[in-house]
Amino acid sequence: MNIEIPLNKPIVSVEWLHNNLEVDNLIVLDGTINKTFDTSLHQIPKSRFFDIKKEFSVVDAPFPSTFPESEHFQKAARALGINKNSAIVVYDDKGIYSSARVWWLFKAFGYDNVAVLSGGFPAWKKADYQTEPMKLYDGVPGNFEANHKPEYMSFFDDMKHASENRTHHIIDARSAGRFNSLEPEPREGLRMGNIPNSVNLPYTDLLNNGLLKPKESIEKALKEKANKEAPIIFTCGSGITACVLALGATISGYKNISVYDGSWTEWGSLVNE
Repeated sequence: MNIEIPLNKPIVSVEWLHNNLEVDNLIVLDGTINKTFDTSLHQIPKSRFFDIKKEFSVVDAPFPSTFPESEHFQKAARALGINKNSAIVVYDDKGIYSSARVWWLFKAFGYDNVAVLSGGFPAWKKADYQTEPMKLYDGVPGNFEANHKPEYMSFFDDMKHASENRTHHIIDARSAGRFNSLEPEPREGLRMGNIPNSVNLPYTDLLNNGLLKPKESIEKALKEKANKEAPIIFTCGSGITACVLALGATISGYKNISVYDGSWTEWGSLVNE
């Protein structure tokens, strides 16, 4: 008899994942960014490598990790054996970093049966659970269907309108040093600064050693920036850690939220003031 599970929350623990690894519709994705296939690296058993940079973004776009077209995302997801009934758990090697971007991509393509592994691979190893050498998925393709939800992602013109007309709260997930132009941007040649009318909430403020803080702490941090009824656009350096704030906001009951895909890398390159 096949056993299938729904994911009723956007976050799961390593204990939960360990106890459910054999569930038939479970798919574990390694969403570590800037990772390449290497059999000397280890992964959670049965993981499939979700390559944000080379498979799940527009690789020839001028800015990193650019949001892909529906057909492209669907084809790449099917190649990983992802189905319409899959329960997807995604992790990364930092705790919670790029895994939130993978989670948000699935949400943006109309798929809700997906969750982030709190603490990621470091928490899995700390719990002394089994790992295995990295493997490439070579199983049968899936039947995943992408259904683009445009409200989940914002782009340059959307952000320009929101900034100029104050239609949304704009919350920046970068460090306070980068937001306040006290630290240089890691991308060579990119100017320092922030988007006009934005406020700062470093994504690390929602985490404790790679684990999400309790819901009450996350709600408090977000409430200081915007109430739950306010429309919000989250931004960061390149659209990755903004998704950590989107994860926290979703857990906290915020509904009208979006992520600026190009984030500061795009804005700082196109706007010179």
